[in-house]
Amino acid sequence: MIAYLTSLIIFSGIFALFGLGLNLQWGLTGLINFGHVAFMTIGAYTTILLSLQGWPIVLAVAIGAGLAALLGLLVGISTLRLREDYLAIVTIGVSEVVRLVALNEEWLTRGARGVYGYPLPLAQVPDAPWIAPVAIALWTGIFGAAGWSLWRWFRQALRSRQQAAQGQVTGTTQQPPSKGRLVLGGISALLGLLLYGCGAIALWDFNYKGGLMLLVVAVLGLVYWQLEQLGRSPWGRVLKAIREDEEIARALGKNVFWYKLQSLMLGGAIAGVAGSFYAWNLTFINPDGFIPLMTFQAWTIVVLGGAGNNAGTLLGSVLFWGYTTLTRFVLPALLPLDDARLGAFRLMVIGLILVVLMMWRPQGILGKKEELTLGQ
Repeated sequence: MIAYLTSLIIFSGIFALFGLGLNLQWGLTGLINFGHVAFMTIGAYTTILLSLQGWPIVLAVAIGAGLAALLGLLVGISTLRLREDYLAIVTIGVSEVVRLVALNEEWLTRGARGVYGYPLPLAQVPDAPWIAPVAIALWTGIFGAAGWSLWRWFRQALRSRQQAAQGQVTGTTQQPPSKGRLVLGGISALLGLLLYGCGAIALWDFNYKGGLMLLVVAVLGLVYWQLEQLGRSPWGRVLKAIREDEEIARALGKNVFWYKLQSLMLGGAIAGVAGSFYAWNLTFINPDGFIPLMTFQAWTIVVLGGAGNNAGTLLGSVLFWGYTTLTRFVLPALLPLDDARLGAFRLMVIGLILVVLMMWRPQGILGKKEELTLGQ
C-alpha cells in the first residue's frame, strides 16, 4: 500500500507540475493551448536521449526545458498575433507533429520500440544509514513550509471574516473567504498530513521511488513558490491584465505580444521539466505515452482546481489522481463490467463531475469568479 501511495504522490506531483505550466499560459494569460503535451514530449525525449549519451542529468533536464521553451517561441511567433482560435488549432497540430516525429524518426527516438535503460536520478544512492534521516528531514521541511503558508492564509482569512462581521473597513475591495473555503482549507491541511505521513514512511526504507517522490515534490514546491512570486509581481499583473482585456494593456504601453510569448515559453519549459520526471517515473517511454488525452487531463486538473490559482492546480491534481485511484478499485466491486466498459464509465463519471462543478462553481474549487476565463 505504501508503494502504491508513493506512486500516486509521484503522479500527482508530475501532473501538478504539468498543470502549473498550463495554468500560467491559460489561467494567468488567457492563452488557449490544446497541445500542451508537446512540451512534455520534448522535455522527456531530450532528457533521456542526452543522458544516454553521457550528459549529466541536471544539464539534460535544463536543455530539455530550453528546447520546450524554444518550441513555445516558434509556436508563439507564428500565431500570437492572430486570434486565440488559431493558437488553439496550431497547438493541437504541433502536439501531433511532435508525436509523429518521435514515432517515425527511429534514428533519433527509436520509434515505436521506445527508449529504456536510461540513467535515473538518485538510482545509485549509497546504502548509508544517514540517507533516510536526511531524506525525511528534507520532506519535513517541504511540508513544514507548505503548512506554514496554509496557516498564514487561514489566520488572515479568519481575521478578514471577523473584521467583515464587525463592519470594520479592511482597506481592500476583496471579499473575505467564505465558510466553504475555510472548511476546504482544513481539509487540505488533513490531506497534507496524510501525504506527509505516507511519504515519511516510504522514505524510511529509502529506494528509487522514494527518492524520486522527494525530488518531484521539492521541484514542484520550488516552481510553485516562484510562480506565486511572479504572479504577485508587476510582470504577473500585466499577464492578468492581458487576460482580462489585452487592448487596455496595449493602450497602457505594454508589449502584449512579448508578454504572451514569455508566458508561452515559461509554461512550456515547466511542462518540459514535468516530461523529464514522467520519463523517470515510467523508466520506459514511447510515442504512445504522449497522446492528446494528457493535455486534456491537465485541462481537467486546472479547471477543477480553479484557473489562475496555482494552489488550485495542486489541489486539482491530487483530486484527479485520487478519483482515478478510487474508481479503479471501487467500481469493479460495484459494477460487473469488463475493463473497456469500466474505463469508459470512469471517463463518463469524471465528465459528469466537471459538468456539475461548472454549474455549481464555474470558476473551479479555489478559483475567483471575477477572474473567470471560460467563455470570454
